[in-house]
Amino acid sequence: MFAGRVIAITGASEGIGAELARQMAGKGVWLALAARNAEKLEAVAEQCRSRGAEAVAVRCDVAIEEDCRNFIDTAVRKFSSLDILVNNAGVSGHARFDEVTDFAWYEQMMRVNYLGSLWCTRHALPHLRKRRGQVVAISSLAGKVGVPGRTAYSPTKAAQALFFEALRSEVADQGIGITVVYPGVVATDIRRHGYGPDGRPAGRSGLKEENAMSVEECARQIAAATLARKRELVMTLQGRIGLWLQLLAPRVVDRMVRSEEHTSELQSR
Repeated sequence: MFAGRVIAITGASEGIGAELARQMAGKGVWLALAARNAEKLEAVAEQCRSRGAEAVAVRCDVAIEEDCRNFIDTAVRKFSSLDILVNNAGVSGHARFDEVTDFAWYEQMMRVNYLGSLWCTRHALPHLRKRRGQVVAISSLAGKVGVPGRTAYSPTKAAQALFFEALRSEVADQGIGITVVYPGVVATDIRRHGYGPDGRPAGRSGLKEENAMSVEECARQIAAATLARKRELVMTLQGRIGLWLQLLAPRVVDRMVRSEEHTSELQSR
């Protein structure tokens, strides 16, 4: 489906990013993959090569601007152009505000979830202009609705989403498309790897996950939205209903997000 295109994906060593790379891979596709874990990233790159794509793995911490610059420069140097940038890299965290003992991870989360997308996009835009390319941002329903335990995560995803909403208007006349994706709960390990109240890896998810979307279905929807150059994608019916209720009956949504039974419907990937 993506033959003839150069695609750069951050956070591609596991989860949504890795599965999206595999689904986009095919003959005539060039993939530049970025993540901090070089060993896992190379394994994903090899899986993509086995499907006919050319792929390069670039170790990159998106919280560091120079790493973002190097990732984009490496992709363009290797494949001569860039058509699609997928800003997928992200970190999670779950803690009520009065439980937090180390607020340094609030700042680090903003660097990864927001500034990482900004920096990669900044260095990619000159190349995307030449190809009338596209930027895809993987945000979260938690960036649309503030929910308990997400006083760190929700603002980072809201900032990311609103940055791309604003950028869309600035680059529309340059032929660049912007797609913002809002997943609900997806069956990945991001919440287990994410921060707990003390700034250490939580080791568990703070959400109910029995109805989590599979990573394969999530990636399939993102790939389809990318092909269609959609403006935005809100993945779940529950998420779409929740956003309408937020406009029409915000107090109902307040009760929903305070309810343990319904919290996961408006939570993050």
